[in-house]
Amino acid sequence: MASLEERLDIAERLIKSESFRQNKGLGNEVGYYVFDYPAEKELLVRERVAYMKNKNSRGTDGFELVVFDLYDIIIDILEKEGFLEQVYKFEKKKGFDRIIKSVGNLLKINDADSLIVKHIQEHTPEDAVVFLVGIGKCYPILRSHKVLNNLHQTLDRVPVVLFYPGKYDGQELVLFSTIKDDNYYRAFKLVD
Repeated sequence: MASLEERLDIAERLIKSESFRQNKGLGNEVGYYVFDYPAEKELLVRERVAYMKNKNSRGTDGFELVVFDLYDIIIDILEKEGFLEQVYKFEKKKGFDRIIKSVGNLLKINDADSLIVKHIQEHTPEDAVVFLVGIGKCYPILRSHKVLNNLHQTLDRVPVVLFYPGKYDGQELVLFSTIKDDNYYRAFKLVD
């Protein structure tokens, strides 16, 4: 079994290959991938993703690595719409479960026109590889399957890699070693 650092090295090499960026060898499937890792290694993964992004910004790879922190997108949308302070007040009055539903409705998480998906679409250039990070910070407001399913319907021109703090066996995700997400994913495991 490869160490996390070795798996990240492999992932970095993979995204640089032309065949990866052109979705070759996937049987006409859209290139959606999950890179799973132990949740306690979150800071290491964040550092490595930032390193890959910085290294790619020199423009020598032939593509742009675009990193979307899903938590930051949620906060930015709430701030832009003027709802962030209201969310705090609403949570005090109604509790966190109501916030999950209210924020989900505001962001249209369950809809084809999800504001998160729209943001990703609008900020993804043609020759890109997309990294989705921050899913652990969003839980339980945002579930990874919602983003992947909605994005899968609209963004098919570039490969997308979800960095997932938990286990992915090729069919289901387990977050934080205890929370099982029983949804089926049309995503490939990036590195075993």
